[in-house]
Amino acid sequence: MKKWKIVIDTNIIVAAIRSSRGASYRLLNNIDSPKFETNVSVPLILEYEAACRNTKNECSISYDDIDAIIDYICLVSRHRKIHFLWRPFLRDPKDDMVLELAVSAECEFIVTFNKKDFGGIGQFGLKAVTPKEFLEIIGEIL
Repeated sequence: MKKWKIVIDTNIIVAAIRSSRGASYRLLNNIDSPKFETNVSVPLILEYEAACRNTKNECSISYDDIDAIIDYICLVSRHRKIHFLWRPFLRDPKDDMVLELAVSAECEFIVTFNKKDFGGIGQFGLKAVTPKEFLEIIGEIL
């Protein structure tokens, strides 16, 4: 069975924190799946943490719970250092950070709700997909 390499955009983590329903939550719950490998970098983890803490008032999750989730993501993910920077490629510098990580980790997918923001990534062998689309790819159909 192929083990897909992915990077999860911050908006997916935030959506999973906000609601226990839907594809984002299901993806996060399966983050240790043998079907895929999640890749992270220090800047991306810091962005996850900041974004989740900023939405804390919108959900019933504590800072300790947020820290535990981020710690678990770090535990089960491959850690990558970014050794090259060719910014700007995308419109948003934060999206460039995600793209650089995905290229460095030789990923097949960036899982995001903002597929339009990742236009042109096909030239790197990448495809932007939603959590639902990715779950369908790995056979975890909702």
